Amino acid sequence: MKTGTGALKPVYILAIETSCDETSVAVVKDGCEVLSNIISSQIETHRAFGGVVPEVASRKHVEVITLVIEEALNEAAISPQDLTAVAVTQGPGLVGALLVGVVAAKSLALAWGKPLIGTHHIAGHIYANRLVKELQYPNMTLVVSGGHTELVLMEREGEFKIIGRTRDDAVGEAYDKVARALGFPYPGGPHVDRLAREAEEAFPLPRVWLEPGSYDFSLSGLKSAVLNAVNQSKMKGLEPDVAGIARGFQESVVEVLVEKAVRAVREFSAGQLLLCGGVAANKGLREALTLRCAAEGIELIIPPPVYCTDNAAMIGAAAYVKWKHEGGIPLDMVADPGFSLEKWSVSAY
Repeated sequence: MKTGTGALKPVYILAIETSCDETSVAVVKDGCEVLSNIISSQIETHRAFGGVVPEVASRKHVEVITLVIEEALNEAAISPQDLTAVAVTQGPGLVGALLVGVVAAKSLALAWGKPLIGTHHIAGHIYANRLVKELQYPNMTLVVSGGHTELVLMEREGEFKIIGRTRDDAVGEAYDKVARALGFPYPGGPHVDRLAREAEEAFPLPRVWLEPGSYDFSLSGLKSAVLNAVNQSKMKGLEPDVAGIARGFQESVVEVLVEKAVRAVREFSAGQLLLCGGVAANKGLREALTLRCAAEGIELIIPPPVYCTDNAAMIGAAAYVKWKHEGGIPLDMVADPGFSLEKWSVSAY
């Protein structure tokens, strides 16, 4: 096995995450101990536009990246000389936003004489679970975020195989679109989640299972069903049952996600089920998955909300795996908005 580490020497990785609308820098020890995790969010800026504006996001990253790096080092009480490597999200994400982080990471690696580790954003979300508990292999991950909805099998450390993915909208994207239809601002997911848990009854909405045995997902039809329900009420001169529709939408989404995730765990003999991504902070999904896994005797790991949304600690956790097996990469690395998770798998096997 290739290794970039000494026998017993601690590995300190400074990690940078700028794939979308959070500027985050963290210092992570040995891939599991978070010494600092600073996050500068742009939510308030983008709320006025109803979603993330790529050019605005890039400019905001440029404005704060240096300050966030300084704060992360200060909070971790570590000097650049003590760092083992510098990691950064290489992709996927918004190309302009990614470039800010990549340029910053390259500059630091060159100035400090440290190796560079290009890191996959979704691998970071998956390995956020290692910040909670040691992972066992094989395991299955349900990835639910604003841009991704996938079931990922890891038979060994750092080896990823996607067995199912969304064919259209990601879960987080669907939540935001439904929230907008119901009259709520960006980001809409927390509003839908809250209303769904407050509603007395659920508005009946379809479950999209696709072909028998499929692990893929589809949410565009469900989103359209919500829009139809809202429009039909308005055409009749009635106020839409916003809470009921929110509950119906959430129950439909959650039932399909939970059922397919549990079935995947069984079929692939996974020892653990991991949940990750921004939508992993959704209380309805967390509760439903917790109850189902308890009933099925499946070990479930869910990171706390701070490690579900975009953050640099998760990038440090994933980068540690890459470092352990492959070491650093050349400084001519480029940002890749379409970066493949499976191709990022470690090459030590």
